[in-house]
Amino acid sequence: MAKILVNDFKSIVPSEIDELVKLPGVGRKTANVIASVVYDKPAMAVDTHVFRVSARLGLTTNAKNPLQTERQLIKFIPSELVPRAHHWLILHGRYTCLARSPKCSECPLTKWCKFYGLNKKLTLKK
Repeated sequence: MAKILVNDFKSIVPSEIDELVKLPGVGRKTANVIASVVYDKPAMAVDTHVFRVSARLGLTTNAKNPLQTERQLIKFIPSELVPRAHHWLILHGRYTCLARSPKCSECPLTKWCKFYGLNKKLTLKK
């Protein structure tokens, strides 16, 4: 990778996602992380937390893969918030909206959460 950076990119880590993914071992998620964290660009890295949490909250609809999730989130999140939104979704997925047992009773987002709304209705019907 170092040789490619030196020879093809004049020793500068590229800021564009299309250029970053040309580097060995750099996929779309890593390219988005570099673009958003290093260059403060509106790039949304989608990992398992972002994928799950955005679907649960209803921020995405029928997204089948990380790229679909990324495109839907980028479309609706203001560009100046995108670099931080990635971290918010990850942290929310790690500490509150857990995969197997989400902590809905502690969540400040239940008012807007699609998952909570559906499960609350199911609980009330029983």
